[in-house]
Amino acid sequence: MREALAALERRFVLGTAEVTLGGRRITLEKPRNPDDLISEADFAYDERLPYWADLWPAAVVLADHLLTEQRLLGAADAPHHPRALELGCGIGLVTIAAMRAGYDVVATDYYEDALLFAARNALQANGREPETRMVDWRALPDDLGTFDLILAADVLYERPHATLISGLIARALAPDGRALISDQGRVALQEFLDALGPLGLTHREVHQERRPVHPPAPEGSFAHHVLTVYEIRRG
Repeated sequence: MREALAALERRFVLGTAEVTLGGRRITLEKPRNPDDLISEADFAYDERLPYWADLWPAAVVLADHLLTEQRLLGAADAPHHPRALELGCGIGLVTIAAMRAGYDVVATDYYEDALLFAARNALQANGREPETRMVDWRALPDDLGTFDLILAADVLYERPHATLISGLIARALAPDGRALISDQGRVALQEFLDALGPLGLTHREVHQERRPVHPPAPEGSFAHHVLTVYEIRRG
């Protein structure tokens, strides 16, 4: 794995994204221009675009909320680390926050390179790597298991994701576990929330804030989104 992480420097033109996490400034490495990664073959196959290669405001909000909770609740001091699953880990910010909050994290994505960047950034930020795993939401592995915490930031940007993500949570959430989903009002959000009840899940808003749109809006246009963190539990 370390060899593959080092090889990212040869395979990509790297850029950085800086963010304050838990009061400390950290630097994340990422492909300098995600547009360079667009593959016509991937798009033709299932309309895949390399959204993983950027740092989105919803990930920053979710990571910060998680660490704020940890400071209030002292989760990192628990004698046995609970398990967390991140859906669509991208370059790894939310995974890094969950590790710092005391969770043993399984970071998942649909792109192998996303897993490598998440592992590399976690290694640099936390001194260790999370467990990583390729997961296709349309064909979940039988041995995925259950988790005390499921995390996802900005994953409801396609309508089919409403059913896929709600079904995954219903399957992988431990009986007393919870999910935290951060969203800026994407197209599948309401359908996702509506799908939770029939699956025996409840939801509530636990945090909300305004963040600049990403990419930055042209001068004079609407320049902020309202980002909301939803907590989901079994009913």
